[in-house]
Amino acid sequence: MMPTLWTLWWVWLALALILGSLEILAPGYVFLGFAVGALAMALMLGKLGLSLTLPVSILIFAFFSLSAWLVLRRIFASPKGQVKIIKDDIND
Repeated sequence: MMPTLWTLWWVWLALALILGSLEILAPGYVFLGFAVGALAMALMLGKLGLSLTLPVSILIFAFFSLSAWLVLRRIFASPKGQVKIIKDDIND
């Protein structure tokens, strides 16, 4: 029996690379969380060799992505109450 697409580790790795590339084109740490989630799925499937159903795969991917997004938001956020003030204009 041929394995389904979402059970192959290299598919998740390709998705992680695509989402990481999208993060470069549209920065905002949104796609980066999904890329980390897909990378975690690739590592989990590659190392453990699990055969998961599609709903379970999506649930685990969502958990990893949300966790990564929360960690990235905490790391890259401005300190609480601090506002970025721009003093120099690029046109001057």
